[in-house]
Amino acid sequence: MHLDRRALLAASLTSLATASLAKTVASADDERPSRNAPGADPSDNNLYPLKDDQGKPVVNYRLTSTLTTDGLPGVLWTPSESPDVILVEFFDYNCPFCRKAARDLDGMRAKDKDFRIGFVQNAILGLDSFQAARVSLAVLKTEGPQAAYALHNDLLAQRGVVSGISALKAVGRLGFDVAKIEAVADEADMGAILKRHISLAENLGFSATPSFMLNGVGVLGYPGPKAMKKMIAAVRSCDELVCSD
Repeated sequence: MHLDRRALLAASLTSLATASLAKTVASADDERPSRNAPGADPSDNNLYPLKDDQGKPVVNYRLTSTLTTDGLPGVLWTPSESPDVILVEFFDYNCPFCRKAARDLDGMRAKDKDFRIGFVQNAILGLDSFQAARVSLAVLKTEGPQAAYALHNDLLAQRGVVSGISALKAVGRLGFDVAKIEAVADEADMGAILKRHISLAENLGFSATPSFMLNGVGVLGYPGPKAMKKMIAAVRSCDELVCSD
């Protein structure tokens, strides 16, 4: 993946991503009304009466049991010896809400050893996102999950557009072999894996970034740390995202 031909190489692998880009939204608030009739309350079709940290309804619905991350290559998992709650985030490196979620979720994970997070690349916010995701997948393949998680947090802490070039610069800052990672990112299977990630997100209805899979429920958008902690506590308490009084 030479830097001067990066767009050409990535474009050859983006037939599925291009279809997803046409549906891209920058935030959950932009996406939520489309799930309801014009003027309808977005909470009408929700499985649970979830509210975000600002008190707004959070779109959530039961996921099809056959659509899972089982067998999906390239998922970045945080370590946990005995997880009792598993959250899967579908994210994009250029999503501002994903950047906020990254800080909060990393703090939650650090304090809760039984909480496991998986990250799926839903790179739908542009070609730069698609290229950065390929670099991230390459680091996961060659250096393992600890290195990939370090890169993941580095990229989501950056300001401005995250691209393949800026991702490779981050690879260098973290002390990894840039040429090696660049070569792996250019491999055809990296593009194929990324397409599978995007396809799963699309089939799940995750057109907002970030979106989450928790206990068989899809949650569109980041509800904030307080709301997320409540959902996790509820799953532990009653195996639901909201417990009945």
